[in-house]
This record gives sequence, C-alpha cells and structure tokens, in this order.
Amino acid sequence: MGTDLPKNTSHRIIFHIDMDSFYASVEMHERPELQRKPVIVGADPKHGKGRGVVATCSYEARAFGIRSAMPISQAFMLCPHAVFLPPDFSLYARASGEIMTLLRSFEFRFQQVSIDEAFLDLSPLGSFNAANEIAGKIKTAIRTNTGLSSSVGVAPTKIVAKIASDFRKPDGLTLVEPDNVRIFLASMPVRKIPGIGKKSETELFELGIRSIGDLAAYDIQKLVARFGRGGISLHQVALGIDCSEVEERDGMKSVSRETTFEQDTDDPNLLFLTMNALAEDVHRNLADEGLRFRTITVKVRFEGFITKTKAKTLLHFTNNATTLRSGAQALLRSLCGSGRVRLIGLRVSSFERNDAHQTTLSSTDSREHFHEGRKDRVFW
Repeated sequence: MGTDLPKNTSHRIIFHIDMDSFYASVEMHERPELQRKPVIVGADPKHGKGRGVVATCSYEARAFGIRSAMPISQAFMLCPHAVFLPPDFSLYARASGEIMTLLRSFEFRFQQVSIDEAFLDLSPLGSFNAANEIAGKIKTAIRTNTGLSSSVGVAPTKIVAKIASDFRKPDGLTLVEPDNVRIFLASMPVRKIPGIGKKSETELFELGIRSIGDLAAYDIQKLVARFGRGGISLHQVALGIDCSEVEERDGMKSVSRETTFEQDTDDPNLLFLTMNALAEDVHRNLADEGLRFRTITVKVRFEGFITKTKAKTLLHFTNNATTLRSGAQALLRSLCGSGRVRLIGLRVSSFERNDAHQTTLSSTDSREHFHEGRKDRVFW
C-alpha cells in the first residue's frame, strides 16, 4: 500500500524524541531512593482534600490508574502511599538543557518544541536503516549522560514521527518507513492525532470515525462541512501528509516552547504550573545565549483545533525571569476561560545581546510597560 505522501516529503527522515515521564523521572534520578516507587508531581494532596491536579507521574503510579490532569484528591484516593512532590522547575530546566545540548551535538537540523521534546532532521543520512542506528545511539547517549529514558519515533514527517515516539512508551524506538505510513496509522484511535481532544473525538465518533484509517477514508467535503478548514488538516494528518520542516533557529529570531496535555484541562493550577515550566526553560535558553527580549507571546489551543495567541511587548529589553513568568501568566489568564485546553505555548522574540548598553528591567517596572499585540493569530 502506498503512502500518498507528496514527493517533497517522501525522502525526508524526521526524528522525534519525547522523554519518558520527564518531571517524575528527573526527580527519581536526583533521589535514587524513589526508584520503582509511585511518584506523583503536582499539587499538595492534603490527605485527599487538596485542590489542583497531577502534573505528571511515574509509570509505577500509572499502574494505579493515575494520569496527568487528574484531580490530586482522586490520585491520593487511588494511591495514598505514593510519593507526592511539588514541581521543581529549575531542576527540570537544567535536565532539559543537558538533553538538548546533547541532541545538538549530533549536528543535524534541530528544533526543540517543549521542555522534553525535540525534532532532528536526519535526511542527510540518506536511509532509514542509518537513521534507526543513529536513533539508538542517541537514546543510549541520553541514558548514559543523564540517567533518563526516552522514546523515539523516526518517520518521513514530523507529525508521524511524533505519533511514533508515543507508540512504544516507555523507552521505545519506532521506525515508520514511507511505504508503511498509512498501515502504521490506520488502526490507531483518532485520539492519537496530536491536537485531538475529548470534544473533537466525540464529534468524530458521531460521524462514525473511530480510527485514523476511518478518518483517511472519510469524504473530505463532509469533514470540511463539519470542521471548516480544520477538516482539511485532519484529513491530511490521517493520510500521513505533513510538509512542515524541522525549523532550526535562524539568528535566534525567537525561542519557543509548548506542551500538549495528555487530557484536555481547564484546571488553572495545572495551566499555570505548566506555563511556569515553559518560562523556566525559555529563560535558561536565553541565559545560555546571552540574550534579552522584548516580546512575549502565549499560544493556547482549545478543543476542536481552535488556537488563540496574544502578545505583549516591553518598552525596554530585559532578561528578568520574573518579568517573563509574570508576563506569560498574564497572557495565559487573558486567553483561558473559554473551554478546555489541549496545548499551551510560550514564545519570546525581539532580542538584543546582554553586552548591549541596556538596563535590565525589574519585574515591577515591566508590568507598567507592556502593550498588547494582536490576538487570535496562529504562528507556530
């Protein structure tokens, strides 16, 4: 069976890496006594009376039915003997920095998309067999250097590689060659498509679409009638078509991070905890590069592929972490409240080098010097 991939993507070899249960794994690596125990990172359970949700948990905790975005009180009831930890975003950002530096050292085109996910363009290798070998070496290098496990997908497109990296978690490596793309996707539930949340899944079920294969075979005109232009994107994903490139940073025009939640959520604690983690990671990257920024942009993707963005720009450049965090939180607060959230992202742009003659703003100053950019603009 052919893949129906366009000619400009059929020869590409894209690598996607996703760290396994990242926050919990980092905590367990730092504290070996936590190994093989159910570890839950998130809000204080307060003996089953706490508010808030699970940010992430170890695979040992998942065996008890615990999942990300679950109310922390429910997680306590399911596994009261678990180790409950508050998030330590500085620790996670440092671990992420080690991993991303190692990935860059392989000298392929590189794109970090979240604190624990990245793409590499392995096309110069010329064959999927060679890419599979390199992927194995990268996984081994990460485990050797950081003690953490990862799951990898290798495929002709970014979106198929991302789906493949989730296929054999934890510690998986899945290779999907061009001729096998449609076969690989066909039997998977539609929920495996990045961006498909509970609401979209329900709408697809109403059309009789339960698998990605069902979606690929469905009349595209009927999809457009139901989902608008998003129906075209859905159909292309089901066919394995994705022309997006691995976008290597060009002159550091921007730095962005994003996270897709395992389950759609409207829990403000989880949203703001996650945004803080993204801000920590972005700030670490800026510090490594010696950059100040002026513009902060937040992206929120809701159920049904509805994506909104909003930006704020400072009158002066800054490298202040509190400024970044508070600005991102304010933007997130202004965008949320209209539905359950599938994905959030943070981008900073408009840079100058630290050696430029510019005074760093304090967080108090910065709150008075923002002006809002246009919202509802999709940019990445």
